[in-house]
Amino acid sequence: MIRLSKLTDYAIVVLSEMARQVGTVHTVAHLADRTGVPTPTVAKLMKAMTPAGLTTSQRGASGGYALSRPADAITIAEIITALDGPIALTACVDGADSQCGVEQLCPMRGGWEKVNRAIRGALEGVTLADMMAPLTFPPPASAASTAPLPPRPAH
Repeated sequence: MIRLSKLTDYAIVVLSEMARQVGTVHTVAHLADRTGVPTPTVAKLMKAMTPAGLTTSQRGASGGYALSRPADAITIAEIITALDGPIALTACVDGADSQCGVEQLCPMRGGWEKVNRAIRGALEGVTLADMMAPLTFPPPASAASTAPLPPRPAH
């Protein structure tokens, strides 16, 4: 199973809250209160998001954090990379820190890189704004087909 870290999940929740109030400077305590994410975790997230260019910080009495760009310009891939490093299913990815003892002999390396690129590309195509869009599930009645199903062929 492919699973994102809890920290990445929390980051999407916190950044979504920030995006709901565009142009507002948010304190760590305010974000923790609004999202239910523990204050130390929010502080840790902000310390990772700011150097990654996803948030900006302001010092002083009216300081805090704000999104550096609109939610539709922040990709899920950027958030994951800021917290978890390069997006990959295996360590066989360009830019990974780990070294594999059989890397030069491995016949699967090129295949896994294709998978890694596909996943990275998919996550680059999803924005924070997409994650905030309300789900309409089940589909509204107007979208459901009211036509009867065709008869099944007899065998």
